[in-house]
Amino acid sequence: MFSAFFIDRPRFAVVMAIIITLAGVIALTRIPVAQFPSIVPPQVQVTVNYPGASAKVVEQTVAEPIEEAVNGLNDELYMSSTSANDGSYTLTVSFRVGSDPDIDTVNVTNAVQTATSQLPTQVQQEGITVRKRSSSVLAFIFISSPGNKLNQLQISNYTTINVLDPISRVPGVGQAFLFGQENYSMRVYYNTARLTQLGLTPKDVINAIDAQNVQAAVGTIGAPPNQPGQQLQFTVEANGRLTTPAEFGDIVLRANPDGSMLRLKDVATIVLGAQSEDRINKIDNNAGQAIGIFLAPGANAVQTSQAVRAELAKLETHFPATLTAKVVYDTSAFVQDTIHEVESTLAEAFGLVVLVVFLFLGDWRAALVPSVVVPIALIGTFAFLLAFGFSANTVTLLAMVVATGIVVDDAIVVVENVERVMAERPELSNREATKLAMTQITAPIIAISLVLLSVFVPIAFIPGLSGLLFQQFA
Repeated sequence: MFSAFFIDRPRFAVVMAIIITLAGVIALTRIPVAQFPSIVPPQVQVTVNYPGASAKVVEQTVAEPIEEAVNGLNDELYMSSTSANDGSYTLTVSFRVGSDPDIDTVNVTNAVQTATSQLPTQVQQEGITVRKRSSSVLAFIFISSPGNKLNQLQISNYTTINVLDPISRVPGVGQAFLFGQENYSMRVYYNTARLTQLGLTPKDVINAIDAQNVQAAVGTIGAPPNQPGQQLQFTVEANGRLTTPAEFGDIVLRANPDGSMLRLKDVATIVLGAQSEDRINKIDNNAGQAIGIFLAPGANAVQTSQAVRAELAKLETHFPATLTAKVVYDTSAFVQDTIHEVESTLAEAFGLVVLVVFLFLGDWRAALVPSVVVPIALIGTFAFLLAFGFSANTVTLLAMVVATGIVVDDAIVVVENVERVMAERPELSNREATKLAMTQITAPIIAISLVLLSVFVPIAFIPGLSGLLFQQFA
């Protein structure tokens, strides 16, 4: 019998147990930890902004050309888009599970480039963003100002400069972005009646701003060919980019025949404010800025969450007194609770095994055997999970609890039968009694395991996302 090989070679069995345990312990330090298995198809997101356009205009001028170009890409499953009245357009393209997200992103980028020439000029100037979209939410952080001592624009600006980049660089973070980000911009509120009176249109104002708010290459003084004896050469810089409301107010809209000039401040009010005021972020009625953090593929949710909290605590030491940060949602907390419950279940199972074996056999030595063997089998399981590319998640940990019962049952059956044979055949040595006992129960134990496999393994063949979800359980 197969069991006799290990009975006759106890040192070999011990070495194998040590190897299995070491492999499991090493896998525990490397295996990804998440709330659920990764079953969501890879996604690529296209973001476009058309300031001032309605949802209908965005759909007709932006959505249609882009979606026609993106449709039918390799491994593409489906796509969904949103056109909003604030001029924003978002397209999410989903690809087959298992496809390379980087290749998918390149394919979408190439397709969008073919449609760029059909988009409005202002959209092309604003730019088109194409990036991988992570769907595994890790946490949401809210940075706020108690008592509204700072407004949303100031908080958003501080968060963008000082918080977003350090959080994005934390190992395991796939993406960190701001919800309703506000950027400082020069807001021009023009007087419609005054423009009509002067025969101007908003387009004239936009053209004037574009023409006079530009960083131009002015040239060089004294560059060859030059006069004999020329010894100095100067690169000329001009005041191109305007930075204050007063400088914007001096933009010339029109020169009149009498020599006077019509300036922007004559027909508009210029203030420094937010580029977009369409979204409001508040917590406990205090203005703030929300940060969404998504997990990188294969990252450990628990370790990443701890690293993010540590980085946030470090950043908070440099916060002004008027700012505070709070983690309002963290998926790793559920994972930690699940792991804790599994650990409690395993501890209870080991305790029950020792107690049951001792009560029925009355021998602490016999009760000690399964309490040593069962942890070896379960710890070694993590090495196989890592080899198959699985993560430690709710589903696999649930399967671990179920498997604990199977291993415990087998351990009790083996110990009990060995004790029975030793009691009925006292003339046999311990080794011979163990061989005889294993000869009697090896086939039944294998049969029981196969029966249990016939119950759980077919779950792996369920089609669709449900099958992917329970594949790791099986």
